[in-house]
Amino acid sequence: MRKMTVIGLTGSIGMGKTTAAEAFREMGIPVHDADAAVHALLAAGGAGVEAVGAAFPASLKTDGDKIYIDRKALGQIVFGDAAEKKNLEDILHPMVRAASDAFVSAMREKGHDLIVLDIPLLFETGGEKRVDVTLCVTAPPDVQRARVLARGGMTEDRFARILAGQMPDAEKRARADYVVTTDKGHDDMRRQIAEIVGKIRSES
Repeated sequence: MRKMTVIGLTGSIGMGKTTAAEAFREMGIPVHDADAAVHALLAAGGAGVEAVGAAFPASLKTDGDKIYIDRKALGQIVFGDAAEKKNLEDILHPMVRAASDAFVSAMREKGHDLIVLDIPLLFETGGEKRVDVTLCVTAPPDVQRARVLARGGMTEDRFARILAGQMPDAEKRARADYVVTTDKGHDDMRRQIAEIVGKIRSES
């Protein structure tokens, strides 16, 4: 079985990570999305509903016979509360890690030579130890700010608090093996990613 390289994709809010992940998918490279895994865990029938509901009963909702976690209500409980946030992470992170490990194993069995783990808090959670190379997406602060504040329900205060909970962009860039800038359009970003993919494949 040929060697499979695992890329850890990260970047602060508004830096273009979702678009970068899509570029990898367009190249036929499988991507595991940690945020999507969390959504699945908290949806009706998700493996995280019981444990999260027990710890945060106000977030537990029902719709007919469906029981799920209201992510908006959960966010209001933990946002800005470090102790509650850690409690939630202690429940969810092992589950997300298990889903990620299962994805890696399945892709290895299928013979892929390159896959991506899309992990927003890659360096914050020590996730770089689980991947072969790291890639950070970045953009100038004014571009980041404009993108984030254009999102529905986002405020200056909320944006500031989200940033405070993430590793500074400069530190992420310094720690990453590769850096992709996303402020010059999709084509430019795709070109950078294609060059990095080519380099990784030539070296592996």
